[in-house]
Formats: sequence, C-alpha cells, structure tokens
Amino acid sequence: MEIDQEPQLQKSDNKIMLNSDINIIMVTTTTQQPQQHPRFKNYIWWFRVSLYIIFLLAGQSSSLLLERLYYDKGGNSKWMISFVQSAGFPLLLPLIFYFKPHAKFDNNKTKYFTLYIGFGILLTGVYLMYSYGLQYLPLSTFSLICSTELAFNALFSYFLNSQKFTALIFNSVFLLTMSTSLLAVDSISDQDSSTDLRKENYILGFLFTLCACATFSLYLALVQFSFEKIIKRQTFSAILDMQFYPSFFATCACVIGLFASGEWKILDKEKKEFVNGKVSYIMTLLCCCVTWQICYIGMLGLVFEVSSLFANIIGSLVLPLVSTLSVLFFHDKIDGVKSIALMLAIWGFLSYIYQHYLDDKKAKVEDHCLEVSRGEIEVIPSLLN
Repeated sequence: MEIDQEPQLQKSDNKIMLNSDINIIMVTTTTQQPQQHPRFKNYIWWFRVSLYIIFLLAGQSSSLLLERLYYDKGGNSKWMISFVQSAGFPLLLPLIFYFKPHAKFDNNKTKYFTLYIGFGILLTGVYLMYSYGLQYLPLSTFSLICSTELAFNALFSYFLNSQKFTALIFNSVFLLTMSTSLLAVDSISDQDSSTDLRKENYILGFLFTLCACATFSLYLALVQFSFEKIIKRQTFSAILDMQFYPSFFATCACVIGLFASGEWKILDKEKKEFVNGKVSYIMTLLCCCVTWQICYIGMLGLVFEVSSLFANIIGSLVLPLVSTLSVLFFHDKIDGVKSIALMLAIWGFLSYIYQHYLDDKKAKVEDHCLEVSRGEIEVIPSLLN
C-alpha cells in the first residue's frame, strides 16, 4: 500500500484536520466569532458597582449622622432607633413590582423562609447593639471601632466564602486590631473619673459596638454564601428579596422589643421634649428609614456583584468621612491617641486595597493567557488507522 505524499484536508464546521502517515494531528480553529472587548463587556457591571458604592457611602454616612442627631437632641429609645434601620422596607415594593411585574408566586420562597427569618433575627441583634454603641460613644470613636468589621469579615470570609488569607490581609487585621485596642484604652481615660456610671456606659458602648461589628460581618459572609450556594439567582430581584424579607422580620422583632421593654411609653414624651421640635423628631426618624434602605441596597448589591469583603472595604471608607463630620457638627474631640488609631485604621484599609489590586492584576493576566491559548495550535498525539 502506497503512502500518499501529500496530506488530505478534511473540512469540518470549525476545524481542519491534517491526515498523514505521521501520528500527529494538527487542530486549528478556522473561524472565530467576533468577540467584544472585555472592557466594553464590563461597562454595565462597573456602572452597577459604582452605583452601589454611592448608595452605600451616602446612605451609611447620612444614617449615622441622623441617629447621632436623634440622641443628641433628646432621643433615648434604643428600640426605636433599631426599628428605623429596617422599617423602611415598604419603600422597596415599587422596585419589587417593577422588576417582577408578571412573576408568579415562587415556590422556592417557602424554602427560603427559614433563611430570611434567621437573617431578620440576626439583624435585630445587630441593630440593637449598634444603637447602644451609638448612644454611649462619641460618633468619631464609634466610627473608628466599626473599622474592625473588615477584620472580622476577612476571618468569616476565609471559612465561609473561601477567601484567601494572605500576608497583606493578615497585616490589615493586625493593624485594625491595634487601632481598636488603642481606642479601648483611650475610651476609659477620656471620661471624667468622678462619673463612674458614664465610664461604665462608655465601656459598654465599646463592647456592644465591637460585638455588633463581628455579628454584622458574619451576616454579610452568610449572605454571600446564600447568594452563591442557596439562592443562585443572578438577578436584581434576588437583592431586593434579601433586603425586603429579613427587614420585615427584623421590623416585627423590633416592634415586639419596643413594647416588651416598655420604651413605647416614653415615645410621646420624647417627641415633645425633642430639642428641635416634634416635626424635626418625626423627620429625623423618617429620614433614617430612607437612608438605611439606600445603604443596604448598596451593601447587598456589592455582596452580590463582588463579595462581602469588598462591601466591607467600601463601608470602611465612611469612617474618615463620618469622623470628620462628627467633629464639625457634634464637636467630638479627636486627641493624639484617636489620631494614631485613625492612621492605623487607614493603613490597614490600604493594606487590603493593595491586596485587592494584586488579585485583580493576577486575574487579568490569567484571562489574557487564556484568550491567547484559545488561538494557538494544539498538537494531539494520535495513531492513524
């Protein structure tokens, strides 16, 4: 049997195979569909992420300032300030109807019922602890302690979301821990030694805020886990559901707590004695309802689009802003120790941002290598019949 001197070409839909007596098949792609540049593909994604960042920064800073105004002007109900953090959930109804105008009842929601209840109860505890912390601490100190959310979230994300725990993230955790420790020591020396009750409240405020940061970080890591492993819906309605239903259950729990604690009895007196008047009292609480919903849309959107750790990174940008605004509007003092703590917190934040930059750069290199490999010729050993 004679061997052909020239190989035969067999054309298929998308491949050309060279058959010869040598035991190598050359496979190449003859046609390539035009691909859109990745940057153009990501424009919409970056727009959504940018919008969520604006919502988070504007909503959280405004909410903290309004709550501090509530306490400074005569407000004293911790359950009420917890209530307003979730009570604005009916504002989401137009968005829910708009994005799901013809949707039928989703049977899967019955499976998520326990999940939403658990998140609602968890958020109730977070809101209450934050309320105690905000009442007992200066806003600048409260904001700096909240920087530990990034450290706590890095830890929870490592176990729940398979987040890499690199040297830079460890450095960030260490610096934020040092920052919080300085505030803990300074919180006692800041107070008048003759007022033992106020010193005790200051320490309680520190502990409540720290526990709230840890619990809220756990909540964000669990939300990311739920989006990825349980809900598995890549739609904006998934974000709305994650905000609407837990907020509903959290609001119910806050109402129960408001009546069980007896704080509802002082609300009328509180409104009458509010320094800026009744109208200002009502408007402060209503604005809190709105700004917290804006904040949570931004936060959950970032968890959905990126990660819980990234949402906490953006949230930490609020800290210098709120600390500065609290000095201007509420005359909080920032001494040398708090300044050092602030610098350590910023250093820890930048340490993680640099890690995020390295991860993004590595991902771009891997994507580029993958695109190049798709256009290369593959050599596959094979035997010819």
